Amino acid sequence: MAVELRPSQALKLWHDVTLGLVRDGETDLTARQMTILLTVYLEPPPHTVRGLAAKLGVTKPAITRALDTMGERGLVDRRRDERDRRNVLIQRTVAGALWVEKLGDDIVLRAKHLPR
Repeated sequence: MAVELRPSQALKLWHDVTLGLVRDGETDLTARQMTILLTVYLEPPPHTVRGLAAKLGVTKPAITRALDTMGERGLVDRRRDERDRRNVLIQRTVAGALWVEKLGDDIVLRAKHLPR
């Protein structure tokens, strides 16, 4: 089922969702961090620092910095790939899964209240 939004509605939804994230005071992610997090939770694993850097078109240190912040908040975890020690695998966490699920619920709720 396709959802049809006018550009002004789409922007209002984006605004309301991001405003809610800023106001909740818990987890205020940058656009890069949000993209990494949603990639990890919405696309099938495995996810590596190298793979995320290539997908996003940014450097590995940029991914590492974002993962540091998200790791401190318990949204993702990292471990060495036992088969290829050069790779760092990004793993989902229960806290991260709950946060992403809550975000999805919030988007759906706010979309229902968009002005027509």
